Formats: sequence, structure tokens, C-alpha cells
Amino acid sequence: MVWIGEGRSREAIRPFFAWLGESREQIEAVAMDMNSAFDLEVKEQCPNAEVVYDRFHVVAKYGREVMDRVRVGQANQLRNDKAARKIIKGSRWLLLRNANNLKPEQAVKLEELLAANALLTTAYLLKDQLKTLWFADDETTARNAWQEWHEMAISSGIEALDRFARKLAPYLEGILSSARHRLNTSVLEGMNNRIKVIKWMADGYRDTAYFFLKIRAASPGKVR
Repeated sequence: MVWIGEGRSREAIRPFFAWLGESREQIEAVAMDMNSAFDLEVKEQCPNAEVVYDRFHVVAKYGREVMDRVRVGQANQLRNDKAARKIIKGSRWLLLRNANNLKPEQAVKLEELLAANALLTTAYLLKDQLKTLWFADDETTARNAWQEWHEMAISSGIEALDRFARKLAPYLEGILSSARHRLNTSVLEGMNNRIKVIKWMADGYRDTAYFFLKIRAASPGKVR
């Protein structure tokens, strides 16, 4: 079933838990992005539930806060080499995409790019290693992998990476819980994309109630 609400604050999602009633005490785990408001409200409303932070959102945040900043920083250092600067500036999607999804020619370009820039290589490899936390066989393995990753990030000499690692540390338990609960928000992301298309096709909606009706009409299953 799908519940629709407006906003990302604790107050905005509280009606959902009121609608669930006492059944919310039976919830064992909740997958979400790293939204502190959602986190706090889930912990208050679902005393028996563990929060599981979705891998896609954490890695996407890494892409914005680490990969993009390292890439731009390296490009800015090449102001006198326009050709090299253009290559690095234009490599954003190459660095953010999953290596398994690259075409052969793209994989070659990525390999050449990383071979020519040590800082980009470090940031890229630690991005891939961060993903492995969600695929650990058990919590102990995941925790050990985190310790290794965190130490490398802090000692990397890359300011953006150091800052990201320190900001991520308080969310560790929600990452490690993925070893116990194999949850993600992929279904929700698919619905969000559908909602974006609905909004785009109408060039936006001024009437929120009508917008919600359109979402209900496009959503399978029982909607609230």
C-alpha cells in the first residue's frame, strides 16, 4: 500500500503513523535515505524497528560531496592546460556511473582518466569500496569493512573525503543494519520517478489535492 503526504518534516509524516495505529509496533525495519527527521520520527513511532539507510542515497551523496568536488578541484588546477581541464570537467557521469554499466570505450576512457590523476583514483576506489558495506555477509564483516574504509578516507589527504567520512560516522548503525535487513528503497524510487513524470507532463500542479489524485490513479495497489 502507498501513503501520500507533502513535505519531509517529522510533522509531515506523522499522520502516516497515526493511520497505521498499533500495527506500527510490529514493524521490524524501515529503509530510508539519511533524512534526520524521518529517522527520529520512525524511532519514536516504531519502537521495535531498525532504520536501514539505502545504499543508493548514501553513494549518491558521496558522488555530490566527494567525487564532484575532487573532480572540480582537479579541473581548476589545470587552468593553463585547457585540453586536460576539459577532459576532467567532462568526466562527471563517467566517474559516477557503475563501472559494470560502462560501454567498452567508456571503460577505456575511465581507466585512462584514473591513471592520470591520483586524487580522482583514490576518491573513485573508495566510492566503490563504500558500496561493499551493504553486501557484507554479516554485521561483523560490515563493521570491519567500515573501520578499514573510514581509516583510509580520513588518511587520504582529500579534504572532501575526510569531511564526508566524519559526517557519515553518526549514521553507521543504520548502514550496518543492512546486514540484518536486506531492504532498499528501489520500489519507492521507481514510484518517485513516475510522480516526477506526472508532474512534468502537467508542467506542475497548483492544486495539491488534485495532484495526489493523479498519483493515486497511476499507482498500483491500495493507496492512502
